[in-house]
Amino acid sequence: MNLKPPPKACTDLPPEIFRQAVAQADVAISITDPRANILYVNEAFTRVTGYSPVEAEGKNESILSSRTTPREVYQEMWHSLSSGRPWTGRLLNSRKDGSQYLAELAIAPVLDEAGNIAHFLGMHRDVSELHSLANRVRNQKALIESVVDGAPVALALLDETGRVVLDNQEYKKLLTDLGGGEPAREPAHVLLEAALPAWREELLGQAGPARLPPRELRIDRPGGALPRWFSCSALPIAAQDERADGFYAEASRHYLLLVASDVSALRLGQEQARLAALRSLMAEEEHAAALRESLSAALYQLEGPLNVMSSAINMLCSREPAMSGALSSALSEGRRHLEELRQLIPHDTREAAAPVNINEVLRDVLDVCTPRLLANGIIVTWQPMPTLPGILGRPMQLRSLFKVLVDNAIDALSQRGWKQREMSLSSALVGEQIRVCIDDRGPGIPAELQLKVFEPFFTTRGKQGQHLGTGLPRAQQAVTDHGGFLDLLDAPGGGCRAQVDLPLQGGLE
Repeated sequence: MNLKPPPKACTDLPPEIFRQAVAQADVAISITDPRANILYVNEAFTRVTGYSPVEAEGKNESILSSRTTPREVYQEMWHSLSSGRPWTGRLLNSRKDGSQYLAELAIAPVLDEAGNIAHFLGMHRDVSELHSLANRVRNQKALIESVVDGAPVALALLDETGRVVLDNQEYKKLLTDLGGGEPAREPAHVLLEAALPAWREELLGQAGPARLPPRELRIDRPGGALPRWFSCSALPIAAQDERADGFYAEASRHYLLLVASDVSALRLGQEQARLAALRSLMAEEEHAAALRESLSAALYQLEGPLNVMSSAINMLCSREPAMSGALSSALSEGRRHLEELRQLIPHDTREAAAPVNINEVLRDVLDVCTPRLLANGIIVTWQPMPTLPGILGRPMQLRSLFKVLVDNAIDALSQRGWKQREMSLSSALVGEQIRVCIDDRGPGIPAELQLKVFEPFFTTRGKQGQHLGTGLPRAQQAVTDHGGFLDLLDAPGGGCRAQVDLPLQGGLE
């Protein structure tokens, strides 16, 4: 805006007031003629430039030029001023002692009554420190961003609502691996839910975010992808509120910094060694279970003839004492051998109960069964719920349970001539229980056999065109021990579905 004579109300003030106001102003003020020759400077001008009024007045404003400001800046300035418009900008000026400083200027034309430029009013201040501070902040921000983006760990800053407001490149890589699905989920939320299901209440529901101690998490991914392991921790951060209304209130905003380090490579190596040991242990346990089942079946079969002999002896006691005595001796000897055979049955040792991640159990079973699955050309779809709460259970018994169900599905799909060799495993949280579904596209189980397959020693092995159903009594017992339910249903699209429901709390007997 052009400076025009003050309105009539202002003319009532003595001119001395205007002069003193300009002279004592804390901003450097100079008044020049239209050729930029200095006519007046105030005390602040002397403090900033080092030139006294005597030294400055009569000189051109160019005495302040450091000769390093680009010519285009001056051309723009004079174009604006000569058109009667004010100009604001920054110039690199030189003090009397030769030192340079960055000046922030505001120059306005002063018009006479005819509307012609009579003077220029210039105001400027030294913003060198401000410029230096702004650059330091900018450089520090760039350095911090470079360090954060270059960090080999995933970093995510969450606000008080749980929204991710800042992240780095490693975190962005997790968006595809952990944040997939419909609707898409924040990887930070997936990790925090795995670490602490009620993380929103426990970490963000207080006066400020709470610390989450370091812990290792396993995240199972759908589609057969390998699981991922992360070492995670969360740190509370308080930042001063930058809003104007927080100037006197001393308000602060709270954030939660999530740090996640991918330790999958290390854990996969450990998992391979653990899996080798697990295969051996499960094979031994399966052998012992099969031996118990076979010997129990043999004892069951032998008990029948001995019972018949016992009845015959009772009938012969009065009529043929000699024969009944010989038969009694043979019966006693048979029962003695039967008892010796019973002593050979391996004991079913009960393992201690411990917190169990069902996804880990299912993944172990899939890994153990992988050679059979590949040998039979079976396609497996693995659809776990990424994070499941743990249950109290017996890990080896649960592994044996699901291996029996997977083995039965493999047997059903491996029948000669069967083409639809597809199987799917899924886990989900349904109310207060975890549901596991094992679906196969095999021939299914006839309705008349869906209950019979749970009877001891029953099998359809060797009967063409039927689901085998072997080992199911053992699986039923394991589910019952954990207070759950096992159902055999028709799978969507055909085949058989083995559905296991395990309660979250208080299920283990």
